[in-house]
Amino acid sequence: MHDDRNLVEARLKRVLDERVRPALYPESVPLDVAVWHAPGEPVPVEEGLAAAPEPIEVGARWGAPWGTSWFRVTGTVPKEWAGKTVEAILDLGFDENMPGFQCEGLVYRPDGTPVKGLNPRNQWVRVGAPVEGGEEVRLHIEAASNPVILDYHPFVPTRLGDRDTAGSEPQYTLTRMDLAVLDETVWNLVLDLEVLGELMAELPVESPRRWEILRAVDKALDAIDLQDVNGTADEARSRLTEVLSAPAVPSAHRISAVGHAHIDSAWLWPLRETVRKVARTTSNMTALLEDEPDFVFAMSQAQQWAWVRDHRPEVWARVKKAVADGRFVPAGGMWVESDTNMPGSEAMARQFVHGKRFFLDEFGVENDEAWLPDTFGFAAGLPQIIKAAGAKYLLTQKISWSQTNKFPHHTFRWEGIDGTRIFTHFPPVDTYNCSMKGSEIAHAARNFKDKGVARHSLAPTGWGDGGGGTTREMVAKAARLRDLEGSATVEWETPQAFFEKARAENPQPPVWVGELYLELHRATLTSQAKTKQGNRRSEHLLREAELWAATAAVRAGFPYPYDHLDRIWKTVLLHQFHDILPGSSIAWVHREARATYDRVAGELNGIIDAAQRALAGEGDTPLVFNAAPHTRAGVPAGAAAAPTTEGRTDLTPRPGGGHVLDNGLLRVEIDDRGLVVSAYDVTADRETVAPGAAGNLLQLHPDFPNMWDAWDVDEFYRNTVTDLTDADEAAPGDDGASVRIVRSFGSSHVTQVLTLAPGERRLEVDTEVDWHETEKFLKLAFPLDVHAERYASETQFGHFHRPTHTNTSWEAARFEACNHRFLHLEEPGWGVALVNDSTYGHDVTRTVRTDGDAGTTTTVRVSLLRAPRFPDPETDQGVHRFRHALVPGAGIGDAVREGWRINLPERRLSGAGEVAPLVSADRDAVVVTAVKLADDGSGDVVVRFHEAHGGRVKATLTAGFPVAGVAVTDLLERPLAEEAAAVEADGDRIAVRLRPFQLMTLRLKRA
Repeated sequence: MHDDRNLVEARLKRVLDERVRPALYPESVPLDVAVWHAPGEPVPVEEGLAAAPEPIEVGARWGAPWGTSWFRVTGTVPKEWAGKTVEAILDLGFDENMPGFQCEGLVYRPDGTPVKGLNPRNQWVRVGAPVEGGEEVRLHIEAASNPVILDYHPFVPTRLGDRDTAGSEPQYTLTRMDLAVLDETVWNLVLDLEVLGELMAELPVESPRRWEILRAVDKALDAIDLQDVNGTADEARSRLTEVLSAPAVPSAHRISAVGHAHIDSAWLWPLRETVRKVARTTSNMTALLEDEPDFVFAMSQAQQWAWVRDHRPEVWARVKKAVADGRFVPAGGMWVESDTNMPGSEAMARQFVHGKRFFLDEFGVENDEAWLPDTFGFAAGLPQIIKAAGAKYLLTQKISWSQTNKFPHHTFRWEGIDGTRIFTHFPPVDTYNCSMKGSEIAHAARNFKDKGVARHSLAPTGWGDGGGGTTREMVAKAARLRDLEGSATVEWETPQAFFEKARAENPQPPVWVGELYLELHRATLTSQAKTKQGNRRSEHLLREAELWAATAAVRAGFPYPYDHLDRIWKTVLLHQFHDILPGSSIAWVHREARATYDRVAGELNGIIDAAQRALAGEGDTPLVFNAAPHTRAGVPAGAAAAPTTEGRTDLTPRPGGGHVLDNGLLRVEIDDRGLVVSAYDVTADRETVAPGAAGNLLQLHPDFPNMWDAWDVDEFYRNTVTDLTDADEAAPGDDGASVRIVRSFGSSHVTQVLTLAPGERRLEVDTEVDWHETEKFLKLAFPLDVHAERYASETQFGHFHRPTHTNTSWEAARFEACNHRFLHLEEPGWGVALVNDSTYGHDVTRTVRTDGDAGTTTTVRVSLLRAPRFPDPETDQGVHRFRHALVPGAGIGDAVREGWRINLPERRLSGAGEVAPLVSADRDAVVVTAVKLADDGSGDVVVRFHEAHGGRVKATLTAGFPVAGVAVTDLLERPLAEEAAAVEADGDRIAVRLRPFQLMTLRLKRA
């Protein structure tokens, strides 16, 4: 047998492209089209429907960037089409190579009823099947002329990413507006041939099944009269019946297809446009569910559901009905598909609280899974948060994007820092936009790493981000693949059904311990510094607002602002979405984010001020309010009279130039370059800075990654570095306990103030950068005289260790990583912490000294600023302020404490006297992350805390009010009977036992 497969494949492609697909719509007539361009921002639906449009012709240009145009199309179905299937073909100027990322539309009937979305591969609207002939057609299209930002070269800078700079040039050409007859036999023939052709291409050359398909396809093509495709399509289909009906082998891989449309809550479009993207997609999916009885669609991100409810009630009604039918499935149980590296402990918890509660309140549905297909890596603290929210599973696909190491499992148990294990699945299809192509299905089966133990995987199926979700063609392909020899089998299922099957067949999968690090997109820990600062500060302001409002409610009858706090939490959680907080969105998104964070800060400071004034009462006693979970200067988590500062700091000239700061605990030498050449721990008789090195060293690197500017930093950036050692000024500060340093470089300026406060074992580093560089990366380095093979990095509800060495490719790939408030390195008995108020990205390296002083230097560098040009060409231009502190002699407990303190400064006002803590813990290892009133309005006090040092602890919590009952709860404040044994209550004192890093939530009923 000669090998003629290539000839058949080539023949199939040409016949499909040039004859069969063009025959889908054999008859058509043009529609009359008129358009009204809305001025400014999108208008309400009723206004768009009522507008007076002007005629427009196919071929005309339309749509300024970010504009909205309301098209009205009218026409009459020809009488001679009676008995046929007729559709309106509405092509706004789509590029079918890019489903999403361009213009989109939502079709309405004249009465305002939504019909479906219009997308690049979904341009049809059914008129009738069959029609009677003579029907009048009148449709309205709300069309968004969102500009193409990504295009085919995602690293090209563009001004289209903000309406303020995008201009007014029309973006699209109206391509087709017709009524057309759909030949459903030809439509089915196309799908028959596509499925068989794609399967044939994936089968081994020697496979008999491949040759069976090849011969059948060849015969079907023989049956097609190329001048009469419509008349011969049925005969061609009949020649494929046998090969399409051959069942799959019993051992075939089994794919659970889940209808899906991954919609980024903001990315290359602003938040307001996502509201409309979601409405278009949900309109499409509810329509498809009505047409396809086997189809199941899942949508995550409670925020997006809320947008439909609040902005598109006519779509929401259809969504609610489909949910009630069990086929439109709330997934994920989070407010948004957030980043998980950078959100703090409480914020990560509240993602699940608000997400799960929304689905429970609206539908009575409780999610068992976390659904995060596109998030850029997963923090080691996440498993116990998932469990504490009442969920059991995690799904993501993104780790398959790692550039260096291939993850060894697809189904496994992921173990977090406290030992919690979560059943986790990575779809081996390696995409969250599966389209049911044969190559995708075959890849999932070949790629699946758990063969022999399991055979189930999941495939999120549908176009996202404006692509419109799952298409009818995908559903038709899945039907053919349900039981087809040579292929994996495909069945539409809910995420829950998949996970139950997967766990049943593989109850003890392998275990992966620690973070799920994505070896890509590492620069998202630094890009858009103001967005990251807004997040960090909002998280801590929310802590303060809840703490003081709850305390004032219990003590002073202060009206607890339930609704206000709920709204602000949801705003902050929305901005933790995995393209907002990571800094990878267009300029418009980050411009709005900065304004939003400013507004949030104003609102929260207002709540804090009002609550504290209610607590302070009338009087002129100077009070200090401490919101940190540890005592500070004798003040616990409450308020007390302002303490008297003990000790002093001496500022003296340094021999050889520079200055010395000495407070009796630390002696810090700053040379005339403004670099820290010594940070001597007096008590321990120990130097912090490595011999011959200098800390507080700003380093500048070129930063031009191979792709994905805002997302990526590639390891080769380290090959070139400029140490910024020239100082314009290094002079004593006005307070007598600080040194002020000024530097200039490129087009930028830096002002630093190094402060050693009396009685403190930390050197504070306040850095202000007026940043005007392009494609540069700014780091702040501290070379430390510490021999450490690992270091601790704070994450949600604890910390974990990363190696400082690069023994394997896994360690080497972690050349940029995330921390929260602190990093900590130690030798037995002595350590160093570096704490921050708003940075996340960092690197830690170790080098062997070769200058005669044996030993190793461990260098900690925090990432301050980048300057990528895509997708925001002005990323981070302007003034930024960062606060860090170097803490010599710090144990892990000191690192925890100092990290909280730098993020929660004291507040001062005058009042009547002391305010006792509402809840306090008697062990520093027990860190209280939230004190609030219960969300149900009962007045119960909820306190959340965790063990923070990495060991077991017995502790006593003391409530500052009479307690009538105590319950251990989940994150949603529901009692957990199985955890009750860990708590013993005696009046206002509650004894608790915690495992290392264990998270616990208590609900205290007030007597």
